[in-house]
Amino acid sequence: MSENKAFSPVKVDLEKDRKYGWCTCGKSANEPFCDGAHKEHKAGPSLKFSVEEDKTAHLCTCKQTSNPPYCDGSHKNL
Repeated sequence: MSENKAFSPVKVDLEKDRKYGWCTCGKSANEPFCDGAHKEHKAGPSLKFSVEEDKTAHLCTCKQTSNPPYCDGSHKNL
């Protein structure tokens, strides 16, 4: 099965101790981060997370990952 580019992960630089909100509804204009769009769409809240050290990560946009907010390759099966 070929990879679904519409749901490909987004590579981001994350900063130590900074608080992030990962979009869980897929309606954010700022994917993969939450912009509050879930309120208008009556969807669940964002997943709040932080990291213990500066790092680059691939965040999920398909919302099927078993390791939110990180991509686990689930988008390849969509």
